[in-house]
This record gives sequence, C-alpha cells and structure tokens, in this order.
Amino acid sequence: MTSTPAPSQSRPQYATHDVTNQPPALTPYDASDDKALLEGLRREGAGWAEEDVRRLGLLAGSAEAQEWAEQANVNEPVLRTHDRYGNRVDEVDFHPSWHHLLRTAVAEGMAATPWAEDRPGAHVARTAGGLAWGHTDAGHGCPTSMTYAAVPALRAQPDLAKIYEPLLTSREYEPGLKVPTEKRGLLAGMGMTEKQGGSDVRTNSTTAWPTAEPGVYELRGHKWFTSAPMCDVFLVLAQAPEGLSCFLVPRILPDGSRNTFRIQRLKDKLGNRSNASSEPEFDGTVAWLVGPEGRGVKTIIEMVNCTRLDCVMMSATLMRKTLVEAGHHVRHRSAFGALLVDQPLMRNVLADLALESEAATTLTLRLAGAADRAVRGDVGEAAFRRIATAVGKYWVTKRGPAFTAEALECLGGNGYVEESGMPRHYREAPLLSIWEGSGNVNALDVLRALKREPGTAQALFDELALAQGADARLDAAVARLEGLLATGSESGARRLVEQMALTLQASLLVRHAPPAVADAFCATRLGGDWGHAFGTLPDAADLDAILNRALPGGS
Repeated sequence: MTSTPAPSQSRPQYATHDVTNQPPALTPYDASDDKALLEGLRREGAGWAEEDVRRLGLLAGSAEAQEWAEQANVNEPVLRTHDRYGNRVDEVDFHPSWHHLLRTAVAEGMAATPWAEDRPGAHVARTAGGLAWGHTDAGHGCPTSMTYAAVPALRAQPDLAKIYEPLLTSREYEPGLKVPTEKRGLLAGMGMTEKQGGSDVRTNSTTAWPTAEPGVYELRGHKWFTSAPMCDVFLVLAQAPEGLSCFLVPRILPDGSRNTFRIQRLKDKLGNRSNASSEPEFDGTVAWLVGPEGRGVKTIIEMVNCTRLDCVMMSATLMRKTLVEAGHHVRHRSAFGALLVDQPLMRNVLADLALESEAATTLTLRLAGAADRAVRGDVGEAAFRRIATAVGKYWVTKRGPAFTAEALECLGGNGYVEESGMPRHYREAPLLSIWEGSGNVNALDVLRALKREPGTAQALFDELALAQGADARLDAAVARLEGLLATGSESGARRLVEQMALTLQASLLVRHAPPAVADAFCATRLGGDWGHAFGTLPDAADLDAILNRALPGGS
C-alpha cells in the first residue's frame, strides 16, 4: 500500500474562464463620428443634413442595427423557383433583418430620393448618409444604389419616367411582388452582363423583338449577374433590330400577371452574401424600350456614373468601419506590458490606415459634390465628375482589400474569427473593385474620356491648381502627371490613373485637412518616403495628431 505525498505548495485557485485582456463590445457607437465625413458634408454644400447624418450614424452603430447586419449575412437569401402546387414563382426569401436594413435605408433617402429633392447638396447628403449607414451591411446597398442610378437612365424615356420616377424616389419600402403602380415605393435592379462578355456588354446575345404595341418588346436570353432579383423593375440591355438597347422589365405586368423572369440559380459569392445575385432567363419577357434603339450604352452611361460613385463610397465606408474596429481593439488590448494603442509600431500602422481612410472619404464627398452640381447644370463639374469618378472608382476600391486585411491584422487571431465581423468585411472589399467595371475597365475608361472628351483633363488640372504652391511634393506630382498624360499608353493606364488618384487625393488633403495629415500623405504617397505595406510612415510623421483626429474620442 502506497501513500500519496502531500503537495509541497497549495494548488492555485482560479476560474479557468475568467475573461481578461479582451475589449468590451464596440456597440453602441456613433458611425458618423468622423471629422473628415462631417467637414466634407459641410464643405460640399449639404451642411443642412448634418443632424440627419448624425442621427443615422447613431442608429448604424446601435446594437440593434449591428445585429440586423449580422443576421442578414448569417441567414442568406433562399431561392424558391416553384410554389407547393408546382407553379413557377421565382421568388427569393430574405431574413427579416434584411428588410429592417432596407426599410431604414429607403426611409433615410439612401435610394433615389435625391432626384426628387430640388435642394443643392441633396446628392451629397445621400452619400454622407451612406458613409454612416454603411457601417451596418454592404449587401443591401446594392438595390438602393441601383434604384438611385436607374432614375437618370429612365429619364431617357419621359413617358416611363413620369410613371415610375415618383415611386422610385419614394421613401417607402414595400417588399413583395405586386403591380408596380399599386405599390407605395419601388426598387430597381439591373441586368447588363452575360456569361460570354462580362463588362463587354456590346457582345450581349439577349434579343429584343418589337411587338404590335409601340415601345413594347419581348426579350429572350440569359443574364449572368442580376442582383437583387426581388426588385420591382429592372433595366436590361438586349439586342434590338437597330442594335444594343436599354429596356425596362417589371417583375409583375400591368394586368397583374407574372412576367417571365426565370431565376436559374443564385450566385455562391465570396462576399455580399446578404444580397442575392441571380441568373435570370428571359423567354418572351415583356419589356419597354428606354431611349432610342441602338443607344443602350449611351442611355445607361449616367447610371454607371452613379453606381461607380457608390462603389467609391462603399469602399471608403469599409475602410472607416474597419479602422474604427481596429482602433477600439487596440485601445483595450495589452501586450508586452502596454496597451497596443501605446505601442509605437501599432500607432504607425493605425496612423497610416487613418491617412488612407481620410483620403478616401474626402475624395468620395468631393465626387458627390461634383455629381450634385453636375445634375444642376454645372458644365465644369460635369467634366470633372466624368473623369474623377472613374479615377476614384479605380483607386479607392483597389485600396480596400489591402486596407481591410491590415485592419483585421490589428486584431490578430481575434480578427480571423467570424464572430469579430472582420472576415465579413474582408470578403466584401474585393467586390467593389469588380462591380461596375474591374480595374482595367475603369483605367481604360479614363483613357477613353481623355481622348474623346478633352475638357475632362482640363477639369482635373483646374482642380489640382487650387492647391498649387501649397506643397512642393504636390507641385512635382502634378508636373509628373502632365508628363504621363503626354506619353501615356494603354498598357500604362493603371500607372497613369494611380498617379491621378494620389495627386487628386493629396490636393484635397492639402486644401482641407490639418497639416499633419496632408504632410504625411504627401511625404508617403507622393514623396516616396514610404514602404510597401501600411505602417511604414516616416519618423517625422505626427502620429499623435493624425490619430487624435481619426479615432473617435481621440487616441
């Protein structure tokens, strides 16, 4: 018989699951607590909307709205092709959280409302609202963006615009399929791309044949990416007898019957999972011509300007959202004897991200201001908008994935876990560079604008001239840009557009941001005093000033 020796010391007593060194929940927080956002809102002529934007920011950062976003992504849309009796219905079911998000967005003017408001700054106010409300979920921003963009295209056919525009600009969200004119508000989708062509829509094979009724056609074909298939109406491109044309396709016809809109499947996407993207088949589908036959691309070009602006806005929103989450984490997490936010290298990373975020937000609001003034007849702003929106779409959306990855890394392993929300943001980021033309498409579009619309180059340089003499590095960058324009080639389009974007962002920061922000941006993005990853700002950069401005409540 053996005896157990007595322990030499008492066993420590503690709970194995005590939680220490973890941040508290971020929510509730104010998604509009962003100096770059609020200053840009005022500067671009929509200071009158500040109270609404601030209210929307508080709602976006509430625990309830953040839970809506989470649930809308966890409970993905489900396709029902037939009802229980075998009738074809082609409907998509969404979680109630999706409807909460969309109802709020529409009520707050995130859809087509600005087109009905004869007030300077209306389009800026919408964009600023999107920068705040976008802290919830990016997926439901797809139908609101398409609805916003559909109005100027629909105006190419005044008789249709008279019927549908008041409903598209409504602040009421009414889900479900009904005769459009019997609803209180409508949402619009788009059916442009096909599997054989993608962005090359001129190769579309969907056909449109006129019926006996003037302006009414029947479509036959298969679309490859048609998002938000439960929208009420869709703008669709198809080959009419005179060439590629634009058509309005309602899900429900005026007599109450279902239009042929056979949803073959929903896309299994990397991100944007709360939103349904579908492949519909048209077979005798009834459609109304929008604009002249053969002028489909010209009809939708204004629509593209609108959706590209929203791509820039959504990328800037993702940057800001992930920066706020990273900043919150490092303020409460300790390592090696100090809070992460007090560690010099972490401060460098955060400050570098803050520069990128402010540059993206400032450019977004400048583009919104140009759009607002362009639709009110400002020719110079229209030329600037034409080129700068494509430039911004190329660059800001390209920066999104790298930015989001770096913000995720600030959380370490915690950021790699779905519960943190960071993986959802990371999956979302690449979409915005692809939607409405990938990087190459937008870069080549800038070259096309420079060649076919010479006034666009002058408009860009007129904008840059407003900061002339304020920073030698910026002046040198403008000179380099002039040289690139003179010798630019198609293969060098990305290089050219990147320089345009960085120079434009720098000029805006030099004019409108505090000296610490403008100086660090010019030193790194233009002066070459920078590495190849975030967190490589020079020692001379005023990290404290940058972070005190960028992080809610200061650093």
